[in-house]
Amino acid sequence: MPAVADSVHDLLVEAAAGSGAPTDGARLQVGVDLGTASCVLVVLADGRPVRVDSRPSGALADGVVVDFARAVASVRGLREAAQDALGTSLTRAATAYPPCIPTADARACTFVCEAAGFDEVALVDEVTAAQRTLDVRDGVVVDVGGGSTGVGVYRDGALVRLDDRAGGGHHLDLVLAGALGLSLEDAEPYKRAHPSEALPVLVPGLQRIAENVRALTVGHEDLPLHLAGGALMIPGAGDVLAGYLERTVVTYPHALLITPVGIARSAP
Repeated sequence: MPAVADSVHDLLVEAAAGSGAPTDGARLQVGVDLGTASCVLVVLADGRPVRVDSRPSGALADGVVVDFARAVASVRGLREAAQDALGTSLTRAATAYPPCIPTADARACTFVCEAAGFDEVALVDEVTAAQRTLDVRDGVVVDVGGGSTGVGVYRDGALVRLDDRAGGGHHLDLVLAGALGLSLEDAEPYKRAHPSEALPVLVPGLQRIAENVRALTVGHEDLPLHLAGGALMIPGAGDVLAGYLERTVVTYPHALLITPVGIARSAP
């Protein structure tokens, strides 16, 4: 697999550490990734991560807010904790939605952030946010979230196709729970703690995701796939997709932070 660009690698490692440049006099940007499994808040200072925090979510399903009050509580808690840690008020942010969901559902993500205390909220789709971290010139950005897989095709730095399909980390957890007799709540922790045991069980689910990617990239099979999102952060998952699709697949450290960092980069 191609080497990860040093700048992207360093940025994601820095984000995972949750610290970076000092905030005094810096331009602060806040990104809120509501997510299906967890809600993530990222604060950038002059483009470098200074705060990364998350809380379990469950307030969204397939990119749609299904529990408004719970979503607001999660975002408000993350915002207040970030303000206390950084010693400053955070009033502007960006948030994101899966490609192709109805406008009203996308705007609900904005309303959540406004209700949580942000006065100005920008809205961006998740694939575009991931691209703002990865800066792919010629390739396919594949953002595998909890409920869906978003795909953006880029040529010469321009977006030429954007779409998504249902199917993501939640569906992989269902496969694992059913095969191993686990509760759905225990499937995700098991996947993280025992990746070598989980991967063979998850191959059919990974191939389903691969088929979605295949369908959304017809005519662009020459381009490499760049994987974002936490759902495929299992050692070997990229190799499964690469072998099944017979395509180059690029994986990244801390891939679950690619989209949240890109959301923050989209903030006013």
